[in-house]
Amino acid sequence: MLGIFGTLNLASRSMQTQMTGVEVSGQNLANVNTTGYSRQRVQIATTPDLTTSIGQEGTGASAVSIQQLVSNVLNNQIQSQSSTSGYWNSQQSALQGAQDALAEFLSGSSASGSTSTASDTSGTGLSTQLNSFFSAFSALSSSGSTSNRQAAISAGQALAATFNNLDTQFGNLKTSLNSSLTSDVTSANSLLTGIANLNGEISTAEFSGGNANDLRDAREQDLENLAQLTSVTTSTGTGGAVNVMVGGQTLVSGNTVSDNLQTYDAGNGQLLVQTMAGGVKLTLTGGSMQGTIDARDNTLATMQSSVNSLASTLINQVNTIHNSGYNASGGTGNTFFTGSGAADIGVSSTLTSDPSQLQLASSSTTTGDTSLALKIANLASAAQSTLNNATFGDDYDSTVAGLGSALNTANTQVTDQTQVTNMLATQRSSVSGVSVDEEMTNLMTFQRAYQASAQLVTTVNTMMGDLLAMKTS
Repeated sequence: MLGIFGTLNLASRSMQTQMTGVEVSGQNLANVNTTGYSRQRVQIATTPDLTTSIGQEGTGASAVSIQQLVSNVLNNQIQSQSSTSGYWNSQQSALQGAQDALAEFLSGSSASGSTSTASDTSGTGLSTQLNSFFSAFSALSSSGSTSNRQAAISAGQALAATFNNLDTQFGNLKTSLNSSLTSDVTSANSLLTGIANLNGEISTAEFSGGNANDLRDAREQDLENLAQLTSVTTSTGTGGAVNVMVGGQTLVSGNTVSDNLQTYDAGNGQLLVQTMAGGVKLTLTGGSMQGTIDARDNTLATMQSSVNSLASTLINQVNTIHNSGYNASGGTGNTFFTGSGAADIGVSSTLTSDPSQLQLASSSTTTGDTSLALKIANLASAAQSTLNNATFGDDYDSTVAGLGSALNTANTQVTDQTQVTNMLATQRSSVSGVSVDEEMTNLMTFQRAYQASAQLVTTVNTMMGDLLAMKTS
């Protein structure tokens, strides 16, 4: 039988066990607002029975472990969705930057963007400047006055400046996206180091038994943050470690970072990602890194190319008409636009200094003739073969509508991903989240059990006193 001292030990173990339960509930309550914290539970088991003449007699209970309540399935799903969310968030940010650069928005757009047209938000956008340019030449065709000539040249200068500014904005946006990609790579490398260090700390902490719950929570947060940057694949290593792969390459093995990430220039300033030591060029499948790359090299690159083609075609068409005419003195030899594309388009300095040098007469002998101005004005409604048989305005509308469609898709995906992420977070919270009401109930339960065990100690102590009094009497 247990006897008095055995019963006293039973009560002592019980008090220690209930105290551990109080401590664990207190830890949960302290971290109720801690991001990424998973609630914990003390696991209580009966201690080995004692064989007596009347059968097995219990010896009480003890705390055997502190269990972390997590769902690996939900954690894996959240990691996957984090990659998708990171991808679309970076797409949305990049495309909004492009919209700001254009100073245009879509008016009357359908869900697909197919009926959208460019609408100038600032009065200085390309759609407004194109209209102003052709309108100025239309007015010039009616009257070749000096003021009309100057207005046409000024409209050309404003249009050229808008093209120049757009090209600069696209260049700045590309530089910004490259910087964002570089920053993401730096952050990813820092997280990889953190995960490897946590692997080592977890292995050390769990070597002698038990679970390093808080360290595991910290590692899960690092994995989810890494997943926002790029899609990752994980596998279980030895000693509770997690191995990490990116783009098919193992970057973290146990407590060692086997390789890091770095950017490299694939040409024309297009930064991509490769491993640092191995130099393996990676094909990423998600996360903000790939979202940035796709936005830069697809939608934004297409826009820049379209705007450049528009400028090039405008230069060629206007100069073809202008160069075939004569100025007010019957002279020739001046082009209207200089340059070859959006980056360097400008108006000839000869014309800006002397508007009479505009070559708008169809004949060298016709005084005051500006008939070629009407031909330039009519370019506004002429289909251009180099622009897929679209007019200048329609081609630009198509460019803006393409951006609008891509941005609409990104906005929709971000909204959908937010809902999915919130749903998964709610599901995980039901498993791993801390409930104040539940923990308060647990505290009361452990408190009452502790009080009962203390009462048992008091009872045994009284019995021991009685026994000693009997012995000395």
